[in-house]
Amino acid sequence: MNQSTHIVSNPWQALRELTQARIALGRSGVSVPTSAQLDFQLAHARARDAVHMALDARALAAALAGDGHACLTVHSACPDRASYLQRPDLGRVLDAPSRAALLAAAPAACDLALVIGDGLSALAIEQNAQAFAAVLLARLRKDTGAAQWRLGPIVIASQARVAIGDEIGALLNARAVAVLIGERPGLSSPDSMGVYLSWAPRVGLTDADRNCISNVRPAGLSYDEAAYRLHYLLTQARQRGLSGVLLKDDTVAEGGLPEAGKGNFLLR
Repeated sequence: MNQSTHIVSNPWQALRELTQARIALGRSGVSVPTSAQLDFQLAHARARDAVHMALDARALAAALAGDGHACLTVHSACPDRASYLQRPDLGRVLDAPSRAALLAAAPAACDLALVIGDGLSALAIEQNAQAFAAVLLARLRKDTGAAQWRLGPIVIASQARVAIGDEIGALLNARAVAVLIGERPGLSSPDSMGVYLSWAPRVGLTDADRNCISNVRPAGLSYDEAAYRLHYLLTQARQRGLSGVLLKDDTVAEGGLPEAGKGNFLLR
């Protein structure tokens, strides 16, 4: 007999059009419908695959080089994926050869170092990093004069955690570092990329010293919107010499900044 005749619908059914969250699935007896259970198992498998997927750093470097960007590839102190998942501390620091390579290639100074790390979803980086970098760098190139950004080489880091960007930024003599990294996969978003900004990068910074823009992907925060927000935060970080909890994202819709005296209403 067709299972659908036994499914009890949920009154929240209409809300499913507004979210990818697993709500209003209905029920069949005391269980969720078979189709919903199979969808859950597929999403879980995709999330697990995203965590274990290896980033093809060479292919990404070649693609970025094709766009005209100088690239360097580095590796954290994690020798493999298993140690990466078990030892987050090792993913936050470079291995010795990578540190030496960055020292040898470091410019005298740069305003921004862009770091791309696999993180917990190489899939997110494979699908989003190159396209987002193109949008961001195109926006930064429009700044001229004192607002211009001197860019260091793009660094692609394997087995990387967010904090590895601070060490990379310091070795490249960068005033700021932006880390594009695969976020922990969710059951509806195995391909979500995060962007983390640190001003005056150095080893020892904490999460409180960084700004985060999350869920960057076509089905989440668009590349244009994420680049707009990051550009704003970078500009404010340079003007004020800080980042993290002391730097708020006061952006509004593309096209302008909040009017004077009209910041976050929660702080009034």
